[in-house]
Amino acid sequence: MPRTSLMLTSALALVAASPALAQDMNFNRIASFPVASNTPDAEETSAEIIAVTGDGMTLVYSDSPAGVIGFIDITDPAAPVATGTFALPAGEPTAVSALGQTVFVAENTSESYTAPSGILHAVDAASREVIASCDLGGQPDSTAVAPDGSFITVAIENERDEDLGEGRVPQMPAGYLVIQPLGENGAMDCDAQIRVDLTGLADIAPEDPEPEFVDVNANGDIAVTLQENNHIVVVSAAGEVLSHFSAGTVTLEGVDTEEEGALTFDGQLADVPREPDALQWIDTDHVVIANEGDMDGGSRGFTVFHRDGTEVFEAGMSFEYALVEIGHYPEERSGNKGVEPEGMEVGTFGGTPMMFLLAERSSVIGVYDMTDPAAPALAQLLPSGISPEGAIAIPGRNLLATANEFDGREDGAAPAHVMIYEYQSAPAAYPHLTSAGADELIGWGAISGQVMAEDGTIFAVSDSFYGMQPTIFHIDVSETPARIVDAIRVTREGQPAQLMDMEGIALDGEGGFWIASEGRTDRLVPHAIYHVGADGAIEDYITLPAELMAVEIRFGFEGITRVGDMLFVAVQRPWRDDPANHAKVLGYNLETEEWSVIHYPLTEPSTGWVGLSEIVAHGDHLYFVERDNQIADAAVTKLITRVPMSAMEAMVAVGETPAVLETEVVVDLLPYLTSTGGFVLDKVEGLAIAADGTMWVSTDNDGVDDHSGETMFFAIPSE
Repeated sequence: MPRTSLMLTSALALVAASPALAQDMNFNRIASFPVASNTPDAEETSAEIIAVTGDGMTLVYSDSPAGVIGFIDITDPAAPVATGTFALPAGEPTAVSALGQTVFVAENTSESYTAPSGILHAVDAASREVIASCDLGGQPDSTAVAPDGSFITVAIENERDEDLGEGRVPQMPAGYLVIQPLGENGAMDCDAQIRVDLTGLADIAPEDPEPEFVDVNANGDIAVTLQENNHIVVVSAAGEVLSHFSAGTVTLEGVDTEEEGALTFDGQLADVPREPDALQWIDTDHVVIANEGDMDGGSRGFTVFHRDGTEVFEAGMSFEYALVEIGHYPEERSGNKGVEPEGMEVGTFGGTPMMFLLAERSSVIGVYDMTDPAAPALAQLLPSGISPEGAIAIPGRNLLATANEFDGREDGAAPAHVMIYEYQSAPAAYPHLTSAGADELIGWGAISGQVMAEDGTIFAVSDSFYGMQPTIFHIDVSETPARIVDAIRVTREGQPAQLMDMEGIALDGEGGFWIASEGRTDRLVPHAIYHVGADGAIEDYITLPAELMAVEIRFGFEGITRVGDMLFVAVQRPWRDDPANHAKVLGYNLETEEWSVIHYPLTEPSTGWVGLSEIVAHGDHLYFVERDNQIADAAVTKLITRVPMSAMEAMVAVGETPAVLETEVVVDLLPYLTSTGGFVLDKVEGLAIAADGTMWVSTDNDGVDDHSGETMFFAIPSE
């Protein structure tokens, strides 16, 4: 059927500028660069470690799957441009650093774990020609250039075979540290290379150090983590070991340790080795480590040490809890290492030393004010691409860039991205939704359907990702960011209600709710409408009639709304008896208990599928969210549409031939979904409309499973 278009007047700036009202200095994402733009023919691509040329105009990142380093022109940082790659001669890049216009690339050329080898290349950024190459003698991991440009240091990890000896150290040959002196314009004298022996220092496998990450302070002192050995070493520019100490252990209380489809922060982890990955100097006396963990550890946060080994600050659970509050906790990693802080960068902006902590599994950047190394202060949480691995601060241009390594295109997820942030006089644009300030820690994610209450607050449901903890979240949208003030657990006979996939919610007019649950009969999840009390207890339910069960498929109820005695339910995709590109809108009369049906004409997809994700009654219209299942640049259809309420009078009894609605487009959501500098998220699933016509839209973050975890929750003003 034909559609008319009715675009609401709106201010996208309201989406991009959500949480703060004061015009303080904040980091905001201004661009997302898909690295496949540099390697369009590669089956898989990634962005791992990132650097910037001396003029601050070209980003350089390592791409191990494609076997290249990529170059991005950021003359205009809000509009990054692909400028090609440098292909490594034989191996894979493990790290990249830059000095002026010289780019240093560590190449892993190892034949096996027992015969490791590697090369350090100096490449001219303009011509992409190799200036010099030096043998490293082993498999390189990270690199760092001294601030004065006098040398570059390389961690030679000689990594272990995780399939051998239960993946534990020792596994020879041992790793070591390389110090490669540099001459004018980054020239390398390979004969002057220093190889620093790090054996005999750690308490764990002292004969087999595995250096992981290096950094150099203003005095030329090198700090290096030995992750599997749970140790930190400080080395002089001449190769002398100045100090070394264990990274130690920490006991964590209030940890989610079970992957059971619920967010339960009530466990304990005792004496967990920190096993740090990234490390950075804060000043010449203090280092900060990201406690990712590997063999036995991972304390889910970060620690600050004095260079003599004195522990100055331990984050404990504070970083992970901050991510829980913004919906970025990865429940599927609860039994492992949680949010996994891995990468890190330190830079000074506006006179303030800042630490940027990258949570690999939560895809978040924690920005900390490190003015007092003994009291780091969390300043911001920034959304990133999936699995941030590396970061580079560019204070001279007020920029930060991150490399995000996960490429999920094969499975329909997001591609790998480099993301760019600007330190600007503007409100912080993220998060859009938080549970901070609640009396108890509220974990959340996978927000699906929502409904506006009479008092202007919103109730929203989580879907089956949290199948053991179905929850209705109460959201106060008068605050910025919007705030979850309560979590109402949905129960059956006093226990968490199972076999539900809550995708829609409506008010029952008496303080309770009608919940639409998307069925999946192969998993014994019924298509059903549940009547839920204000306390979350299921009071009754409505199942589908036999005529509908005979034609159902797994893509079922995606939204519900109530108009008087009628419940209207949006079905996501065509069922077996529907014409192509037509989805059912079902009606259920609460008085007569009769079902009725009408067809919604879906946009024909260019790729994948298009379906319905929400239905909302407001005024004289029914509003729908219609979306494709595409992400980033492949996304085409993300719409809010509507039909007159009077059109529903054409509904017919189930089993009769349905009429077809004539819809009009109200809002094209694509500009909103890119308004905060990120790629287009797939699942626009929530819509609630206030009395004044303001539309609140939310996206489903899939419980942070192969997803960045980013939730957009924003208002579109009425005309």
